[in-house]
Amino acid sequence: MAARARGSGLIGELSAEFAGTMILILFGTGVVAQVVAGGGLTTPPGGLGNHDSISWAWGLGVTLGVYLAARLSGAHLNPAVTITLAAFRGFPWQKVAPYAVAQTLGAFAAALLVRWNYTEVLAKFDPGHTIKTQTVFSTLPGNGSTTAGVHEWGAFRDQVIGTAILLILILAITDVLSTPPGANLGPFIIGLVVVAIGMAWGTDAGYAINPARDFGPRLASYITGYDTAWRDQWGNLYFWVPIAGPIVGGLIGGVFYKLFVGHFLPTAEPEPPGRAPTSQPAA
Repeated sequence: MAARARGSGLIGELSAEFAGTMILILFGTGVVAQVVAGGGLTTPPGGLGNHDSISWAWGLGVTLGVYLAARLSGAHLNPAVTITLAAFRGFPWQKVAPYAVAQTLGAFAAALLVRWNYTEVLAKFDPGHTIKTQTVFSTLPGNGSTTAGVHEWGAFRDQVIGTAILLILILAITDVLSTPPGANLGPFIIGLVVVAIGMAWGTDAGYAINPARDFGPRLASYITGYDTAWRDQWGNLYFWVPIAGPIVGGLIGGVFYKLFVGHFLPTAEPEPPGRAPTSQPAA
């Protein structure tokens, strides 16, 4: 009972959101640092992974972060998820801001740890701490490439769509009136969703799909030498895109799920065949 009391309440929930998001970002930014900066120093370049390894590490980071935090907080790990659950699943609105702050602080702390651990590699590969390695910490339109021709509004569109997909599937996976995964496999399936989004929606904006995941590491990179962290490769103020886009996309995903799936689900589990309805006595 003492252990349960110590872990209960809002403080316990925020602690879990901080820790779970920190685990997510440790794997996510860590793998990008390894692939981009570490791989850039191998002979030939690219010897430490590719886009697929990035997608898998982000997805596994989500899975592990959710397993860590789920018992205490529900493991949102993402302000877009928190806001959507408040809008469509009855999560208390008064907890939205504290959750978002805890998630962002967890992402910030994790990014600082990655920045510290990869100090030498980042300095060797990109001495000026430029756009070249900014994608280790935060997203950019076209992943920082000018060749793709993606600007902030194209990236905003991408973030709306990608986060809508994420929330549609999170709502489906966690809906007890649907067919949720058994054996506590929900976090693993959600991780696979993130892997799939990374593999299919990673070109235009780097699939942030999470305001905390982008803003926390972006701030960490800014205070540790990345002077252009708030702007994209075109010089445009960009930090707002991975914040606003996922929030809008999450709400759109919530509307989509409610209209096309949730509205048609039964309000209670159907009775197994052959069993008398519980509301009526058996003959």
